[in-house]
Amino acid sequence: MKRAGIVFFALASSFFAQGLEAEVPPAPGEKFWAELGRLCGKSFEGRLAEGTEPSDADFAKQKLVMQVRQCSENEIRIPFHAGDDHSRTWVVMRTDVGFRLKHDHRHEDGSEDAVTWYGGDTRTAGGATSLEFHADAHTAKMLPASASNIWTISIDPGKSFSYGLRRESSGRRFRVEFDLTRIVADPPAPW
Repeated sequence: MKRAGIVFFALASSFFAQGLEAEVPPAPGEKFWAELGRLCGKSFEGRLAEGTEPSDADFAKQKLVMQVRQCSENEIRIPFHAGDDHSRTWVVMRTDVGFRLKHDHRHEDGSEDAVTWYGGDTRTAGGATSLEFHADAHTAKMLPASASNIWTISIDPGKSFSYGLRRESSGRRFRVEFDLTRIVADPPAPW
């Protein structure tokens, strides 16, 4: 066994000494980031796929549109429009250790809502098609009932995008799905 290790080390050393480096595939979370970036500048219509609160029934009656509006190397902003309500933007960011999701809520004049910038961070490298964001300390302090929230963003490339919420402490569920096969007209600017 010791001899096999020496042979492997010698072969590996020779391989790298020739300047031939093995290609390292991108981390799964980076594949997700790239797929999200491919949607930049496009808008898609969706539907309520799951909702456990009585208010979700009214929400389901609205025209739901997401627009991947602004993309940079470390931040992607996705306004989420429900009928004439343009107050919500999902903000997905890279961090040093993964990804972060924040919810930017605004009034019609662009001023911040009292409940804004809540969200959370990934706890793992994530998958190539889905990331889970666990509520952070800021969210738990601002919205104690949301301390157990887990938000999920999933992409089935060329097919669908979904945004979901699970509240582990109460069983609350909410999920919207968007059809990526059909680009729709951009909604008005969120503010």
